[in-house]
Amino acid sequence: MKTNIKLPLTDLEKANLKRNKVKIIEILNYGIDELEVLLNSTTERAKEIYALAEFQTVPSIGIKFAEDLVFLGYYSLNELKNKDGAKLTDEYEQKKGYWVDPCVEDQFRLVVNFSDTKDITRTWWSFTEERKKYRLKEGYPTDRPKKAWHEIIQ
Repeated sequence: MKTNIKLPLTDLEKANLKRNKVKIIEILNYGIDELEVLLNSTTERAKEIYALAEFQTVPSIGIKFAEDLVFLGYYSLNELKNKDGAKLTDEYEQKKGYWVDPCVEDQFRLVVNFSDTKDITRTWWSFTEERKKYRLKEGYPTDRPKKAWHEIIQ
């Protein structure tokens, strides 16, 4: 298991974990209901924290992309089984309102593949060629946002 999981915990949540002698790496050992008690949080917050930790167990996926998956409404790897990385990218871009760096699609493809296979040997860049071939053949949706991420994010 990945040992460098990062979580956007509040000072109070960190203190609650410390008081309960729970390390961040151990978060996934608990159910959502148990985390709710350990963190003294709402069910939704416990669910979010658990999801952010679980998504970071995928090789080469960090906190920022884990947050993107939660932004799309996903809270477990199981929910991503049999999804389509290209369609997830299209959905993400629509929700964000701008198109993203192509490597983001590679990350979506990786997370879906990992959800389906649990293959720990692949990283997001393992999917670059697959994405390029797909987009060359299929292109992008006609309603894809016109602005790029680098025009929005400074």
